[in-house]
Amino acid sequence: MRTEFLLNWISDLEFRRITIGSMNKSEDFNRFSQWVAFGGRLLAENDRDEQRKLIKYNHLIANCLIFYNVCSMTRALHKMRKEGMPINADTLTRLSPYLTGHVNRFGEYRLDLNRQPLPIDYQLPILGF
Repeated sequence: MRTEFLLNWISDLEFRRITIGSMNKSEDFNRFSQWVAFGGRLLAENDRDEQRKLIKYNHLIANCLIFYNVCSMTRALHKMRKEGMPINADTLTRLSPYLTGHVNRFGEYRLDLNRQPLPIDYQLPILGF
């Protein structure tokens, strides 16, 4: 199996491009989830079940931030398109949901239970692509 994979890797440029692209996406998520984790790579528990919980909780928070980023970027892209700005497929391929500049990890948080989030339109088209 490994030999076949390596032979395909050597002989097929498109296969290498797809594989490297997939690996980069995985590494980007890992860097993002490490950034989200308050303790960095430290797992303070020596209990395997507790370690799994910490990893799952971290992935949950990372995925929530990714979802928020994607919703915000989608709204912004639709607004830009309505304003007449051209958006092409090349532009979209360069976007990343792993944005961190707007996240206040160590700040003070105020919880307003009366505040309603913006509605999410799950049927928004992807800009004609």
